[in-house]
Amino acid sequence: MRHGLLWVVSFAALTLARGGPPFVTDDPVPVDYQHWEIYLASQYQHSSDGAAGALPQIEINYGALPNLQLHVIAPYAFDAPSASPRHFGYGVTELGAKYRLVDERESRPQVAVFPLVELPTGDAARGLGSGHTQLFLPLWLQKSFGPWTTYGGAGYWIHPGPGNRNWWLTGWLVQRQLQPNLAVGVEIFHETAQTEGGASDTRMNAGFTWDLNDTCHVLASAGPVLQGPGGYQAYFAIQLTLGPAGSGVGK
Repeated sequence: MRHGLLWVVSFAALTLARGGPPFVTDDPVPVDYQHWEIYLASQYQHSSDGAAGALPQIEINYGALPNLQLHVIAPYAFDAPSASPRHFGYGVTELGAKYRLVDERESRPQVAVFPLVELPTGDAARGLGSGHTQLFLPLWLQKSFGPWTTYGGAGYWIHPGPGNRNWWLTGWLVQRQLQPNLAVGVEIFHETAQTEGGASDTRMNAGFTWDLNDTCHVLASAGPVLQGPGGYQAYFAIQLTLGPAGSGVGK
């Protein structure tokens, strides 16, 4: 794999953050109607080829309609190959819309689709983008049992460009509410090969969400590569949740 593809290929799945941050695996829960989620985040991935990530990254989610969330990520990216100069600059812009198809009931999980578009706004020559528009088409499910929540699913990446392959991302997460303001979780996710002759990998993350108050939250996760080229990844964010007066959020 060319070093210039480190950000685009190795880090592409991690830009989903968005799994419901701080995880890669996403959930089907959209932001409440007329509410906002704003993240100031950092992402980092390390491998034998070097490191790549975003510092900082802004993510904004908005409940545009009941069961519909609009989504945008704008990263300041870096690509630091082990044998080449480092590059910094604006990265790949991500746009998306999460729509919940099925509400959760005692006898069924909730289900949502969350298509994402990766726009080629980063400079591909400097390792900050692919130079091609990419599309992610996932389906996510979730079920809760008292303090336990489990969610996951799969999605297909359309990944154009010379030497690239379309690929699958699958993941599942288990999370427990330890305290009213603290939840911890563990996820495992798998990525098929993203380039011709490339390798698949399986990774895991452990993470937490800590509610400082109704408005401000701290999220973090980190974990290793379990199968495939060695390495690890990490994510950290400060989240603001805002909503209409009297909603109990952002008051």
